[in-house]
Formats: sequence, C-alpha cells, structure tokens
Amino acid sequence: MRKAERTRRTAETVISCSINLDGTGENNIATSVGFLDHMLTLFAVHGRFDLNVSCQGDTWVDDHHSVEDIGIVLGICLADALGDKRGIRRYGSMWLPMDEALVLCALDLSGRTSMNMDVRFETEKIGTFDTQLIKEFFLGLTRACPMSLHFLKMAGENSHHIAEAMFKGFGRALSEAVEIDPRLNNAVPSSKGVLA
Repeated sequence: MRKAERTRRTAETVISCSINLDGTGENNIATSVGFLDHMLTLFAVHGRFDLNVSCQGDTWVDDHHSVEDIGIVLGICLADALGDKRGIRRYGSMWLPMDEALVLCALDLSGRTSMNMDVRFETEKIGTFDTQLIKEFFLGLTRACPMSLHFLKMAGENSHHIAEAMFKGFGRALSEAVEIDPRLNNAVPSSKGVLA
C-alpha cells in the first residue's frame, strides 16, 4: 500500500499528516489556516488522494510557519509513500481552467528539486491569507519530496481562482505522475535506473 504518516514538532508548529496515493479523495483537513484548508481539500479531491492534515501553529505571529511547515510534512509523506518510485509514470501535467483563470501545472518526480512559479496574483491577500505563502508552501513541499515543479499562469484576474487552479492542477498532475504504468513492469522510470 502506498501510504505514509508523519508527525513533526517544532517550536513553531505541531503537524500530523497522512496520505494514501491510491485513495478516493477522502480528506480531513484542519490546519487553522482556513484558505489552506480549502486548497488542500481541492488537492485531495481532484488528485483522488486520501489526505489527513492537522496543524497547531503560531498563527498569532502569522500563517507563514504553518503553511511552510505543512508543505514540508506533506512532502515528506509523499516521498515516503512513493518509496523508490518503481513503476510510476513519473511525469504529470494539467492545464486547469477555473472560471477566467487558466494555469498549467507540470511536474517530474525526478528526485531533484527545482521549482518555477510563473504566476502573478492580482492581490496581496485572499481574505486574510497572504498570496506569497502559496510559493512558500510549494517550496517546502518540493524540498521534502524532490521534484521539478512548474506553474504557468496563462490567464486569470481573481486571486482565489488562480490559487484554486494551481492546487487542483497540482492534484491532477501529481495523480498522473504517481500512477502505476503496467508497461514498466515495476522498473524505475529512468535510463539511469534510479530517480535521484
């Protein structure tokens, strides 16, 4: 079973996370950051991942520590659940339309960290949520689960819609990348024989 569960405690956050890559989209998200709860729910539902995340963080400072650390712990869980990545498709991409917004998410579970986020938000905040924290979340995730991750915004004016397109697109692209390809016969999808 491609599942993982982790708890991480620091002076700033206490986070528990579990994921099942072969799930149905069931989720229980309680991070104390309402907008991130919404985004992680979208990621789980559209990626068909079973996901549980809880966080107690120093949100009286701001949401930064919680958002970044959740990205890290989710990345650790993804890396654990993937193991040596035998048999996976490795690559995934999705053009995700969300009303007037259109965002490309493309990724490679290469074992090497690289992130390009060519996305500009029209506002600094979505409600009380700082839009710059979206990049911090994905940076934490890609450092903990090394991958090449690209976002490209082709259209969009509403910051909420742009963020939704990113998280839904990431869920769909990751779901494609972690899917087992029967033609690989459980081999690592690399000419080197290893993804690192």
